[in-house]
Amino acid sequence: MAANSNRMHPLVAWRALRRLLDDPERTEEVFNVITALAGPALERGYHRFARTPVGAKVLLEDIELVDTLKDRDSLSKLPANSLGRHYLQFVTSENITADGLVDASTDREFANMSPGVKKFGTRQRDQHDLWHTLTEYGRDELGEVCLLAFTYAQTRNRGVAAICLAGCFKLAPVYGRGIFGAALRAYREGKQAQWLPAQDWEYMLSQPIDRVRELLNIPVPEAYQALKANPLVTA
Repeated sequence: MAANSNRMHPLVAWRALRRLLDDPERTEEVFNVITALAGPALERGYHRFARTPVGAKVLLEDIELVDTLKDRDSLSKLPANSLGRHYLQFVTSENITADGLVDASTDREFANMSPGVKKFGTRQRDQHDLWHTLTEYGRDELGEVCLLAFTYAQTRNRGVAAICLAGCFKLAPVYGRGIFGAALRAYREGKQAQWLPAQDWEYMLSQPIDRVRELLNIPVPEAYQALKANPLVTA
């Protein structure tokens, strides 16, 4: 890796964060913030990943998770209660694709990284909608903030934390102090869960989703669901 690859760039992050708050649909700004504030988080994650059996296999065999997630025909043939079918239902109902995160990702995000770190980074990125599916945090703004809190606990990326905190303040007029409680609950759930970046998702897609949640220690998101059902401000 380049010598300065772990440096943080707070001014770059601040500008990207302002653009993201002005227009939450600008997904590319999420990656700009995460990259600018990542520091050594991704490299540390890579070394942890490489020491796991799944990580060693992925790196040795050059496995791309996105290829499996793009194969909707194969996913549709999995059992109805499987993680893969639930994932397919999620992305279909949300009108999104596994390629969407790849397209939104910037070249700068993985610039100057070793092949191994880049492989880990792209695999972690491509898991995002699987995490949505498993945690049941939706793609509404409240759900995204909660998933960011969960993700920060898993990745320790300061960029993720910055977006989460900014999102909490933005949503406070709608949800009150409850937004901070829901995000904290999601963070704690992320800490208690198994380390998701190193899971064998290619295998787990075929397994019953309830069994996968049990194995990974992912509970029902009660705080999120209660707050979503009872905001301070309604449309």
